Amino acid sequence: MCPFPPPDEIKDLIQLARREDLGAAAGDDVTSRLLIDEQAVGVGTLLQKGVGIVCGLPIVEHVCRAYDERLRVEQIPGFHMEIIEGRFSDAKTTPLLRIRGPLRSLLSAERVVLNFLQHMSGVATLTNRYVKRCDGTRARIYDTRKTTPGLRALDKYAVRAGGGFNHRVGLFDGLLAKDNHIGHVPLKELSGFLAGVVARSRADDAKRMIEIEVDTLDQLREVLKVDGIDIVLLDNMDCPKMQTAVEMRDRSAKRTELEASGGVTLETVRSIALTGVERIAVGAITHSAPALDIGLDIET
Repeated sequence: MCPFPPPDEIKDLIQLARREDLGAAAGDDVTSRLLIDEQAVGVGTLLQKGVGIVCGLPIVEHVCRAYDERLRVEQIPGFHMEIIEGRFSDAKTTPLLRIRGPLRSLLSAERVVLNFLQHMSGVATLTNRYVKRCDGTRARIYDTRKTTPGLRALDKYAVRAGGGFNHRVGLFDGLLAKDNHIGHVPLKELSGFLAGVVARSRADDAKRMIEIEVDTLDQLREVLKVDGIDIVLLDNMDCPKMQTAVEMRDRSAKRTELEASGGVTLETVRSIALTGVERIAVGAITHSAPALDIGLDIET
């Protein structure tokens, strides 16, 4: 299983989620304070109720600590977190973890714990559905930067948990020249312009990923003249054009990978994969993943 984001990457996000619920000042769960005895102790069992991949269990302890250091996260015999994290389940209910401690704090933390788990599990589950549609092909499913602000580290972890791959993390760790960057360059000057871009990028960082977006096969022909480009993004091309693009790349003897992007759905992804592209970018796996049904059953 891929490593979970380190605490420093998610602590501010958890505190933001806590402040949204409890208020920015002292922090108050009015309902629990007025209805639950301060000395009451409870045990909550997290249960996966929907069919799919559970993802995000390591965040439970981080959230609980942010609410109350007395909350204890416990493994359930036979359902160790390292085994069930990232695992597909179609059982009616699958126990995940237990949380034990002050009942007021447990009730206060409940929604934030579930919000994170349901969202991340939904991303992992949808990603896995796309991945399975590409079985038997060389295409791999990649995420995009279409993530909810603040959730990117968690979203990209969930994509990996679902069997997908991560594109660049942000604008800082990869060069992706899109139409808005190079649209002003005449076609006949494109290869020369891009050769200069590659040279400047390699001088700046020899290992940086370089990707160029093309809208037409004519643009692709010019891009393939340039050495040092890692990936060419085929933007909104239909399958026959993508197949032709693969043939053009193969004839060029370049090692450049081709990435399909634009409006990819579960209905179209296999046809795209069969064109021979190595990469398929799917924004929907992060921006449109439905939450997986996970609940917290509390006993006192």
